[in-house]
Amino acid sequence: MTPKQQLESILSNQYESEDGDSFKVELLDGMTESEIESLKKQLPNNNLPDEIEELLRFSKGFEFYGLEEVRFDSFGLFGFEEMFPNSIQLAGDGFGNFWILDIDSKGNWNSVYYVCHDPAVIVKHSENLSEFIKHVDEFGRIGNQSNLDIIHEKTVMEIWEEKVGIMENNKMDYDFENGQIELPEMFLVADLTNKPIKTGFPWGKSGPNTKIIRPTDKPIWIVEKRVKQGFLSKLFSGKK
Repeated sequence: MTPKQQLESILSNQYESEDGDSFKVELLDGMTESEIESLKKQLPNNNLPDEIEELLRFSKGFEFYGLEEVRFDSFGLFGFEEMFPNSIQLAGDGFGNFWILDIDSKGNWNSVYYVCHDPAVIVKHSENLSEFIKHVDEFGRIGNQSNLDIIHEKTVMEIWEEKVGIMENNKMDYDFENGQIELPEMFLVADLTNKPIKTGFPWGKSGPNTKIIRPTDKPIWIVEKRVKQGFLSKLFSGKK
């Protein structure tokens, strides 16, 4: 289904909140011609895919219980450009965690990622926007058994504890733009190319201000690795 078709398919669905109140998807207005043109000028390559333009003319987002407002037009709001140079901030959970749609340098709308700050983890959440809308519907219907809730409550901790989806630098030969990128002294490579949803990596294992590099449009990240020095190594490194 296109994103518009997927959204239309859930409009008549009735959901129940944790408090037992019933609710439905509440659509936001569609974008005007001038709003569409303004958005195109901001996007990489000034490209807005046809199926996304069709969706935005129909609706720029919707209200859904349990999530902050879901928006399809919030380009450039997320920040964190070293992770996602171009993105749509689709939604937040109200606790500083966000669902982000990744846009490449040609303007293609790609996968959706869940960016969590505690623990500091990134998870591939949905293959595309249509599947994300489907996952929101699933969250409304089956709650804690849904893909969205499992990632939000369980998968992030599994990735943080086991370093799922991240590998040491010497496990694969990466060119990284023929050495044009200034790499950290020690680093890990997180490669989510062709990985399934629920795969991800911890981006904050080395603490605050960890250097993170996204070399290309591919879902590959270079994450600085800092090794804590023990007391004896600090002691002897200071001696001449």
